[in-house]
Amino acid sequence: MDVEEGTVKLVSKEGDSFDVNIDVAKMSELVKSMIEDGGEDEEVADFPLPNVKANILAKVIEFCAHHKEEPMTEIEKPLKSQNMADVVQKWYADFVDLEQVVLFELILAANYMDIKPLLDLTCATVASMIKGKTPEEIRTTFNISNDFSPEEEAQVREENKWCEEA
Repeated sequence: MDVEEGTVKLVSKEGDSFDVNIDVAKMSELVKSMIEDGGEDEEVADFPLPNVKANILAKVIEFCAHHKEEPMTEIEKPLKSQNMADVVQKWYADFVDLEQVVLFELILAANYMDIKPLLDLTCATVASMIKGKTPEEIRTTFNISNDFSPEEEAQVREENKWCEEA
């Protein structure tokens, strides 16, 4: 770590390095623990993140940097709306307006790097995609095949009809 400048290098799965302000990097509990476990003693510390692709790491850094400047409002549970702009500030709602594959990779990165606000935001986005939809609509949204026979599906619906009544 370059102590004078207060930056660390985060290294993606592909080996791409990102110079990140130490306060921004420490939003990740994983990176924070690596720094506290001796990273500061090295002249230049590279913190490898082998589970995070470069394009996703860039998004994670963008989120963390913005979060330091404008913290995200607490996400109410259960979600009050399917529209993320009604749940969090506009920047955050726009940030998670992504293709599903990128959104899911962000969830994995947030979980791996232990960044609670990003994990909360991305998971709430997926929840908003599910909220108010039928099982068939959810299958269509997430491209999930129905592996139940009509008889099995009818049995499951019967056993769980209490949850559809709410």
